[in-house]
Amino acid sequence: MSAEKILSDWKKNSFKPVYWLEGEEAYFIDVLVDYAEKKLLSPAEAEFNLSVFYGKDADWTEVVNACKRYPMFGDKQVVILKEAQQMKDLEKLIGYIEQPLSSTIFVVSHKEKKVDGRGKLAAALKKTKAEVLTTKKLYDNQLPDWAGQMIKNHGLTITPKALAMLVDHIGNDLSRIENEIEKLMLNMGTRKAIAEEDVENFIGVSKEFNAFELQAAVAQKDLAKSIRIIQYFESNPKAGPIQLILPSIYNFFSKLYVLLSLPDKNESAAAAALGVSPFFVKDYYAAARKYDFAAVEKVLLLLHEYNLRSLGVHNGSANDAGLMKELVVKIMA
Repeated sequence: MSAEKILSDWKKNSFKPVYWLEGEEAYFIDVLVDYAEKKLLSPAEAEFNLSVFYGKDADWTEVVNACKRYPMFGDKQVVILKEAQQMKDLEKLIGYIEQPLSSTIFVVSHKEKKVDGRGKLAAALKKTKAEVLTTKKLYDNQLPDWAGQMIKNHGLTITPKALAMLVDHIGNDLSRIENEIEKLMLNMGTRKAIAEEDVENFIGVSKEFNAFELQAAVAQKDLAKSIRIIQYFESNPKAGPIQLILPSIYNFFSKLYVLLSLPDKNESAAAAALGVSPFFVKDYYAAARKYDFAAVEKVLLLLHEYNLRSLGVHNGSANDAGLMKELVVKIMA
């Protein structure tokens, strides 16, 4: 079961008595909890039939008693337990989970981790009518498609380069990506097509000096341009933190390694194998003329080394900009 399917069922007034939302991607959990709190009941119904608890402060008996109450002036009530991972005696909810009331929609937010699959609570969730959603962080290469779909759902379009600028600038933070897309919508007025200029003007990502442009410069072994971009980052640290830059470059060269391994290198096959838009395949073909297998392996090893150094392992006194300059020089040597 996905978050989208649960949301779709709720909009159709189809409910399970217990929803257990767990895992490391808080965004999907937050979307469902927010909807449950604000949309499952009308404002008038919520006044009598909505109960919200927080795991750190909640007593399990209060939560269970709330779940066992019958709704007032309506046919259902909603009980939400937020931050359940912080709750003491969480397993004492098992009795209710095994025999829930059909008139109660009990939504549990258990972020950051899964319930121990060997424990009694996990066993109870499996054998009852509870709906369990386990969320995982999206892989970096899934972010463009996810963000692109969100933009499409809002009735907008975006150029491939603008999408890459947006995702590379923000990284794997789904809530922030959503917020920035909403900011674009507010600022664009009646226009529906998002271009690079919009990302630059309304989100603050330079068209010339960003992670995507640095990746492209390294791919083309353009040392002068790479150093200019790094110097811009040095003067504007928020524009290109090394923790976002290194994964972006690593992702590119990992895909380049895959391209070099393909027996069939036609554009459609390559795009499918790399998991990228056909628009970007030409960038990988161009890089393949600059880097062979051995060169790509060298780059991947260097990226691993400099990632460790950025975390303080065998680094000495070099700052982030110094590390990046060293790295690109070694890549292109």
